[in-house]
This record gives sequence, C-alpha cells and structure tokens, in this order.
Amino acid sequence: MALVSRRLDRIRVTFDEPSLVANAGLLLVATLAERLSIEQLVNDTVRLTGRVGGALPGRKVLTLVHAIVAGASHIDHANLLRAGASASVLGHKVMAPSTLGTFLRAFSFGHVRQLEAVTAEVLRRAWAMGAGPGERRLVVDVDSTICEVAGRKKQGASFGYTKVRGYHPLVATRSDTGEVLHARMRKGSAHTSRGMHRFIEELLPRLRRAGASGEIVLRCDSGFWSNDILQVLSRLDVRFTMGVRTGNVAVAKAIGEISEDAWSRIDYVEDGIAEVAATTYKGRRLVVRRTRLVGPDQKLWPDWRHFAFLSDLEGTAVELDAFHREHARVELAIRDLKEGAGMEHVPSGEFCANAAWLCCAVLAHDLVRWAALLGGVVKAGTGVVARTVRIQFLAVPARLVNRSSARTLRMPEHWPWRDAFDRALRTLRAIPAASG
Repeated sequence: MALVSRRLDRIRVTFDEPSLVANAGLLLVATLAERLSIEQLVNDTVRLTGRVGGALPGRKVLTLVHAIVAGASHIDHANLLRAGASASVLGHKVMAPSTLGTFLRAFSFGHVRQLEAVTAEVLRRAWAMGAGPGERRLVVDVDSTICEVAGRKKQGASFGYTKVRGYHPLVATRSDTGEVLHARMRKGSAHTSRGMHRFIEELLPRLRRAGASGEIVLRCDSGFWSNDILQVLSRLDVRFTMGVRTGNVAVAKAIGEISEDAWSRIDYVEDGIAEVAATTYKGRRLVVRRTRLVGPDQKLWPDWRHFAFLSDLEGTAVELDAFHREHARVELAIRDLKEGAGMEHVPSGEFCANAAWLCCAVLAHDLVRWAALLGGVVKAGTGVVARTVRIQFLAVPARLVNRSSARTLRMPEHWPWRDAFDRALRTLRAIPAASG
C-alpha cells in the first residue's frame, strides 16, 4: 500500500492578517471608476432622499459593482471586499451586504431609470477617454435573454415562451468589444417585441450623445421585426439587418418567387448545402439563406429550410448573409454578462431591486472591458472575457505595506502577467478625470 503524504496536514491556518488583499487587481478597475467619477455621478443622479437605505448611493453602487467585478453573484458576496485591507484598493468605504440589500429595495421604477441614466453618462465618459468608436462604423447587436430563477417569490418572474421561469431583459451590445450599451429588465412573461420600440428610441440617441458620430448599424433577429421599429430606424438614420419570420405568408410567397438560377452556394455546414439569394419584400431588400442536408441524413429533413432578413445595407447577398450571421456575437456578450458580471443570478425578491442590480452588472461588465482596452491589455476591436481578465489581472493576492512612508502592494513574485499589469496601471493613472 502506498504511503499517504501528511505534509499538507501540517499546515496551520489562521485568519488574522489585516494587511492582505485577496483581489488586489481591483485597483485597475477602481482607478478607472475614479477617473470616470462614478461615485459622484450616482450621488448627483440617483435621488433616493427620504427612502430607507437611500443615503450615499454612490458608494453603495460602487460596492456592488466592485463585488461583481471580483466575481460576486449574490449580495452577500460583497463581504469579500470587507476582508483584510481589500477596501484600501477601492477608493471608497465598502458597505455591508445588509445595507446593500436595503438600498436595492429602495429603488422604484423611476429610480431605476435614473441609474440607467448613470450608465449612459459613464458610457459617454469612457468613450471620450478613447474607448469609443468615434467616426468609425458602430455595429450594435440587440437581443433578449432569459435570467432563470428558482421558486415563486421573485416579483415579475414567470414562464415565457421558453417554458423557463425567470426574467426576460433586453440587451444591446457593441459587436467588436462586447460592451453592453443598454439593458432593460422585463418580466418573464414579456414577449420578445414588448418594449423594444421604446428601447431602440432610447438606445440610438444614447449612442450619439456618447460620441458615436459615424454610421450605426443595428442587427436583430426576427423577434424584433415590426414596422414601428423600421420607422424608428429610418427616422434616426440607422442602417439595419433584421430577421423576419419565414412562416409569414407574404414572406414565404416572396421567397417562393426567387428563381433557381438566383441562388449562390456558400460554405456553411459540412454535412449539407447552403445557398443565398436576394429579392424584395414591401420595397425592402430581403436576403434569404436556404439549407438542406445531404447524404444519409437527408431523409431526416429532405426539404429546404429558409432563413431570411431585411436590410438596407449595400453589398451582395453573400456578403450581407455573412455580416448578419455575426449577430451571434451577442450571445457571447450576454453569456459574459451572466457568467462574468453577476447576471446568472438575480438576488432580490423585488422587481425594481433586480432591475437596479442589472444596471450595476452592466457597469461592472463594461468597466472590465474599458480597463482592459484603455489599459492596453487587449487591442482595440478584440473581445474581452471577464473570467480571463479576472484570473490574470484582478484576482491577484497582495499584502499592503508601508515602504519609506509609501503604501505598497506586494504582489506574488513571478506573476505571469506582472508587466502587462504595471503598464495598464500606469496608463489608467495617466487618464485625466472625466468632467461632468
């Protein structure tokens, strides 16, 4: 029988070191949050005066945001920021979870809109610092998602068309960076198109105010197909690709009238055939992709399956089809919002509290990306995964000490990403503070 090593059993464990910081890399995100003046912006914008838990909203929002950046998915997880000297790298007092829960429950519908205004202004400030598209083309992907919940005590959570109990928020993301540009919490029973008209009307002016001066292209699937939204896009001079339902009688008729010699073969699936063609539908360009299995599997689905979308963009049908298929990137951003920014769980039993939590998650999600982009951790136009940034730059243990009257974070020797961390911190510290 092999001998069992007892060396690990000889290690003693004590929790008595007041100068340790578990997530010292939060200094990067906290530095950017300070440059963006988020705490003061929240204090000036979110008016919870007279409501229980409404005092000092800025530091409470930042506590939630920094906790989410560190990996929190529950309000109680904010306690990780209160251990050791962790609060010293944040630039604000860390509030207790019980205080944060009371704070979130103080939100009404109007207060959530105030917090959404904060996210819009923070977006403008971050883009003014160099994170924005400027005059370049901005591609925006809009979709809805399901935030699943357990139990029946979540206000507004219910079963939707997916047969999953939860909430059904709308999310707009930036294609090249994965930033969340706007998000809106909705009840679980909300239809995909519900509230979309107003959401788009808020989103597009928000992007213009934030500094997007070039062409804006919006991509969405057939769940958002409506004449009202098409009229909004036309009025606001926004280009689009918008999925349509091929089960619609008029759409099916338009597809059926496409001649066989109009179809172009594309590389799409290994075990099937895919072809693309273009026609018109009610005066708009309709691009259609049809697919069919080949070989032994053809018996499973012998007929053509069609997917179609409307577009006012220039280019061939093949080019537009390839462009619209990139709409799938929105799923990566939404997944990161859930897994990397706390939206895998909605913590409160009250709907408005969860809507406020979504706003905090959006801030956390975007701060990670802006810190990585502005700090030079990733190149412009490169996607960011919060988990990767957290492992390499944020979840760095350190000891806070005084060296020659200077406070110093002593981080692990031979940390693989130390040079990139140092460069990012110097770069972020060189950014001038945002003006109101």
